[in-house]
Amino acid sequence: QVQLVESGGGLVQAGGSLRLSCAASGRTFSSYPMGWFRQAPGKEREFVAVISASGRTTYYPDSVKGRFTISRDNAKNTAYLQMNSLKLEDTAVYYCAARTGSSLIKTAPTDYDTWGQGTQVTVSS
Repeated sequence: QVQLVESGGGLVQAGGSLRLSCAASGRTFSSYPMGWFRQAPGKEREFVAVISASGRTTYYPDSVKGRFTISRDNAKNTAYLQMNSLKLEDTAVYYCAARTGSSLIKTAPTDYDTWGQGTQVTVSS
């Protein structure tokens, strides 16, 4: 069974950067895709980024494309989300998620079976 622990959230000014980390334990990390999602108060959980098991394929929604970069280090069992040029609307709780049941990359929260506890990212003006 996979367990995920996020870290790296915090308070940052608009235009700044943060890097989130997601440490995994349990099943072989290099065998499943990883995703990042976020949820702002009163809103649904939103897809932010996904990376294939090998790390060769990534996908982003238009809202973060060019600003966010997802990566993974399979030797360290860790996924990352580098967030640059942060905007006020990026404020949310950020979650990493594992799709351990398939190697296909997906973007819906319901496609992921394991979630971290979340880390707060607050962007101030």
